[in-house]
Amino acid sequence: MHEDLERIVLTKEQIAEKVQKAAAWLDERFARTTPLAISVLKGSVFFFCDLVRAMKTSVQLDFMTMSSYGSDAVSSGMPKIVMDLAASVKGRDVILVEDIVDTGHTLMRMKDLILGRGAKSFTIVSLFDKPSRREVPVQADYTCFEIENEFIVGYGLDYAQKYRDLPYVGILKRSIYEK
Repeated sequence: MHEDLERIVLTKEQIAEKVQKAAAWLDERFARTTPLAISVLKGSVFFFCDLVRAMKTSVQLDFMTMSSYGSDAVSSGMPKIVMDLAASVKGRDVILVEDIVDTGHTLMRMKDLILGRGAKSFTIVSLFDKPSRREVPVQADYTCFEIENEFIVGYGLDYAQKYRDLPYVGILKRSIYEK
């Protein structure tokens, strides 16, 4: 375990099991289509790669970067597009792959944006859901894990661009982000 963590809350094996279940759910839903799968960078990239590789359904890939945290531990509530999609979503079935649904502001902005661009359907798959922090009434169509209001890192999730590469998810010590 990394020295900056209080404890590990999910092992790589637990995560892998849930990723397989999410992939099977998506395969059932999109069996006869070729959806556009969008990774919200950078936090969802590990989940996204594992998820699309586990799927039997062929998908096209694209990436988008939204930011509402910067180097802070708390969302600004004002998500902005840092890097937009390369592909058109018009008339497409879109799967948005998120790392965590927290306040809901980023997810609502993404949903409005993608549907506003003419997507045929919009499905949200999230690794984590933190409903206790929700400020906007939005939720994922499929969530792998519901978590309490803890600051977690690992498997793509970061604090100040650190800890993303951990193969598990752990709770970051308060002393690290309350400096």
